[in-house]
Amino acid sequence: MRKNRVMKKGLGRATLEFKRLKYFIAVAEELHFGRAAARLEMAQPPLSRQIATLEKEIGAQLFDRARSQIRLTEAGAVLLDRARDILDDLDSAYREVELIGRGGAGRLRVAFVGSATHGVLPSLIKSYRSHYPHVDLSLSSMNNAELERGLIQRDIDIAVARPSLQGDEFRSMALHHEPLILALPDNSALAGQSLPIKLADLDKETFVLYPRRPRPSFADHILKVCEGEGFTPADQIFAQDYQTAISLVSVGVGLAMVPKSVSNSPRAGVLYRSYEGNNPGTSLTVHARRDNRKPQVLQFFDIIEKYTRKRT
Repeated sequence: MRKNRVMKKGLGRATLEFKRLKYFIAVAEELHFGRAAARLEMAQPPLSRQIATLEKEIGAQLFDRARSQIRLTEAGAVLLDRARDILDDLDSAYREVELIGRGGAGRLRVAFVGSATHGVLPSLIKSYRSHYPHVDLSLSSMNNAELERGLIQRDIDIAVARPSLQGDEFRSMALHHEPLILALPDNSALAGQSLPIKLADLDKETFVLYPRRPRPSFADHILKVCEGEGFTPADQIFAQDYQTAISLVSVGVGLAMVPKSVSNSPRAGVLYRSYEGNNPGTSLTVHARRDNRKPQVLQFFDIIEKYTRKRT
């Protein structure tokens, strides 16, 4: 209780000191107590008393009152420069804090699965930046397990997962759904055939799956898609992330099933083809902690809502 009283007393004193600096600046700029009082919309006697109190507390005379028109003393001239700087800094701090409080500044940490960079995510990020150019946007790539851990440990604010994260502590919003396609080595016989590729005919092919761990993962989603066509790939090569998987495809190690948006970014040595058969597609979902009420987070979800509404 005593601590609160001391804090309130300290804040009250600080407020009074800032007021006195404003009074001082007005008198120093007008060099006339009457005009300064009118500018401050107050009576002259209390203004004179406030300046006298300020001089007593500082221990220096700020105005030379011996002449018909008052003048600043040397000490007063120094205080005028410093007082202007102090009040400018305070005003700037208030404006900066207000901007952060409204979500117009501050920091937003967004993490995403690697394959999301080929689809709608870049456009979404661009839209957010255009609305909130002063927010420090931190971007990083993670797998689903890292995304979940990052949210729980508060290391990130926003997670863009494929297909989604589970947990009652997360708020979620669907971002995008798209079909699966095949990523094939450009020297593959499949890449050159004119007939439609049937998923059921790929049971003898080597499938490059990702991520290797943790499981279950997108790799298990692809294996389930294959099971829907009545087979399990005879040969499975696991990569830790999408970039490694597509690199293995480019050098002819095998084929991969990837989101269609990946084909928007051509890769040397890789051809993309649609296929016939079981294709449940794949989704991107955006998550944040329910208790993360940062205005930047809420505004990011608002941008998602507007963005997805515009696309439908």
